[in-house]
Amino acid sequence: MKILIGLMLALGLTLTSTPSTHAADGKLNVVAAENFYGDIARQIGGDEVTVASIMSNPDQDPHLFETTPSTVREIAAAQVIILNGADYDPWMDKLLKASPKSGRIAIVVADLVGKKAGDNPHLWYDPITMPAAAKALADAFAKADPAHKDGYAARLKTFLASLKLINEKITAIRGKFAGTPVTASEPVFGYMANALGLKMHNESFQLAIMNNTEPSAHDVAAFQDDLKNHKVRVMFYNKQASDKAVQSLVDIAHASKIPVVGVTETAPPGMSYQEWMLTQLNETEEALRAPPS
Repeated sequence: MKILIGLMLALGLTLTSTPSTHAADGKLNVVAAENFYGDIARQIGGDEVTVASIMSNPDQDPHLFETTPSTVREIAAAQVIILNGADYDPWMDKLLKASPKSGRIAIVVADLVGKKAGDNPHLWYDPITMPAAAKALADAFAKADPAHKDGYAARLKTFLASLKLINEKITAIRGKFAGTPVTASEPVFGYMANALGLKMHNESFQLAIMNNTEPSAHDVAAFQDDLKNHKVRVMFYNKQASDKAVQSLVDIAHASKIPVVGVTETAPPGMSYQEWMLTQLNETEEALRAPPS
């Protein structure tokens, strides 16, 4: 698939689609690079949109994702597209260039919150991100489908109100556990850990794992020491990424009776963004409540 896109771009070829503004059933075609953005699009769009989420397999390592012919077709037919940006989903940029479409609206979430390549790209764990993404989606839907703008505005209001439970949980955890030392295998949960006021250890190790490079022996030893000597209260790890070095640390955490909280880069099937965040926050709170070993 990468070869196909590269050849198309090199030869100046593009995928074309019909210029219609809506799908055959009159709904807006929306494509989300990640399924949590797709969930927000459904909540804001309601019955007026058809949403396809590209990265949605909870068992897939997002770092190993590759596009497929069906992905190309979905992009070509979309009127509104939302992607993460910050170099998290660079394959989307290639697909958009390979299938230009007049009037298509592309929302890059990283641009909405002032993030760029090199920053922690796991933006959906930052409490400021989803309100910004939801507002951008509502604006895009209203622009593409002005006849239903009132409905989009009403559902946006409902969505923003629903985030109150998440914000209250964040406030409650921060009030009890701010300053608590924790660690993680990757910076997936980094923005949320910061919102909770937790003190994150081993950040250079996390960056190495995220960037698919070998952590230094010093960083590995420091991580192991934190676990074995109970210098941290909780370990977060990415359940969707398989790495022997990380699994070894998870095993050490279990042996040292350090609570381990698994987080994911895509929302579990059948779970809304709000439910997903609250589930992980509840698991984090339970782990923090565990008495130090």
